[in-house]
Amino acid sequence: MSRPYAEVIGDPIAQSKSPAIHNYWLGKLRIDAEYRACHVRTEELADYFRERNADDNWRGCNVTMPHKQAVIQLLDSLEPAAARIGAVNTIVMRDYCLIGDNTDGVGFMEPLRAFDTAQTYKFASLIGAGGAARAIADAIGEAGFRLISYSRNPAKADREIGHYIRDKDLFCDIASLTELSGRQIPSHPDRLDVLVNASPLGMAGYPPLDVAVGGLVPDTIVYDIVTSPAETPLLRAARSAGFRTIDGLSMLIGQAAMAFEKFFGQPPPREDGDRELRALLTA
Repeated sequence: MSRPYAEVIGDPIAQSKSPAIHNYWLGKLRIDAEYRACHVRTEELADYFRERNADDNWRGCNVTMPHKQAVIQLLDSLEPAAARIGAVNTIVMRDYCLIGDNTDGVGFMEPLRAFDTAQTYKFASLIGAGGAARAIADAIGEAGFRLISYSRNPAKADREIGHYIRDKDLFCDIASLTELSGRQIPSHPDRLDVLVNASPLGMAGYPPLDVAVGGLVPDTIVYDIVTSPAETPLLRAARSAGFRTIDGLSMLIGQAAMAFEKFFGQPPPREDGDRELRALLTA
């Protein structure tokens, strides 16, 4: 007999850690369901949703590259976050209607809130201009951060996240990260600075991200959303220099937790601070 299931779709899909995360939680909760990975090409999306919409065991899917924008035209409605961001990473079916959401922003903010984001003056330097950067810009904009963009193509960054940045002088070339001079800014308890890498630089197979860590504003939190490896050269350098850091597994697990509850009707077990799950993902 078929069991309820959810899945992740993308092209390619073999690299996704989502099945490991969701099946770990399903096992812990003894839920008789499963989470799969499904390779779907762009030209196959319409047929995929037509088939799944007729499958009563299907609970929904996560969406990874390159489909986060392409799926929108195939959905019946969007949740507010997905509509603002213009990208979808989670789809559920309600009354045979496909509803798109984006849990990336919630996943991104979850570990950051542990550092207390109630300061009056909040600044976020965001590296990258892709879909992940758009979701992060939305989340930190909603949290009251002033955003500074670093990318290899500032004009593209302006198109992608320009409505989150009022001052066009805050679109910077990524090369300027090698000349940071934030150490001249004194530390202040009512100021919070975050440096976020939302680019693939530092990921396995890509060159490292060249940042003048010694030039960061004192007490900056360095947040790298790359998950392979979880310990990127940027995080290693930042930690060695005494900065607080957040790795990509934190965002990955956080966004998956919100999706899991949508798919299976209850929150995942996270009482151990995700230690066992993180060990599984980095084994």
